[in-house]
Amino acid sequence: MLTLYFKPACPFCQRVLQMAENLNVTFDLKDISEDETARAELIEKGGKEQVPYLVDTDKDVAMYESSDIIDYIRDNKPAVGPGTTEAAKPKLHISNSVCESCEG
Repeated sequence: MLTLYFKPACPFCQRVLQMAENLNVTFDLKDISEDETARAELIEKGGKEQVPYLVDTDKDVAMYESSDIIDYIRDNKPAVGPGTTEAAKPKLHISNSVCESCEG
């Protein structure tokens, strides 16, 4: 199960959420700005109050950094459709910059 600790106003969190939507990946979302229990869990698990923070309980993986999280969900997303080995990389643009998806 994928759990994402986030704040709605965080642009890095929004970047991860948008890419997850593009990839049809779902998270158990924990908003640390509204939920003190989630905030305490984040600090206990990760050691600091930084978001986004991803926890994959199935693979015993946890990480900070939006770029790392996006790479992880892209690399660990199940293939779509019969016989498909790799899903196409969706494009995600933040403001006027070129995103990592477009560069790769």
